[in-house]
Amino acid sequence: MSFRLRAAIVAAFALSAAAAVSASDMSIAGESLASVTSLPQAFPATTPTGDESAVIFSKPREVSQPLESAAKAQNAISTDDVQASSLAALVDAQGAPEELDGDMKCLAGAVYFEAKGESLEGQLAVARVIINRAKSGRFADSLCGVVYQPSQFSFVRGNGMPPVREASRSWREAVAIAQIAMDDSWDSVAEGALFFHARRVSPGWGKPRLASIDNHVFYR
Repeated sequence: MSFRLRAAIVAAFALSAAAAVSASDMSIAGESLASVTSLPQAFPATTPTGDESAVIFSKPREVSQPLESAAKAQNAISTDDVQASSLAALVDAQGAPEELDGDMKCLAGAVYFEAKGESLEGQLAVARVIINRAKSGRFADSLCGVVYQPSQFSFVRGNGMPPVREASRSWREAVAIAQIAMDDSWDSVAEGALFFHARRVSPGWGKPRLASIDNHVFYR
């Protein structure tokens, strides 16, 4: 065999071996790529092109709000309803009393002198009686007219009322109750009452009795 023929055979054999190795490497690389791209997309993965700037993110997971957090959120939403949760809360929401004049001063004064120291419900019932009388057509048509009508309220002296301790808690409550009664923002247990008297007396009016609150009995 000539030298040239032998060299050609060796070269051909080398080229064949190199081609086989290259094909094997590409097959392995393809299997590795397939296994990588088939993994769950829990983390960013590069595209098969190898372009590192193209990133595929996994689909955002839906996160449920814990029940405790949901309850707190509901409570936060309903914080605005606290004012209407009780009559005491409504009284507190009125803040410090302002300077009063006219009918509001007459109404607050009647609450103060007739029901000072009694429950808020009792004070509200007194205020509602005065307002109901002014609307009834059977008494004076103003709050001051009702309060100062002769022989109706024992605290009235002539055309006036005794001095009020305006710095006292009792006056603050009376003003707040007067405002609540005027706004009709809380129902009295003696709704519709036009008359009341102290428990210690029995006038025998023969009127429909609506309620007994603290030291007073209320009638229609």
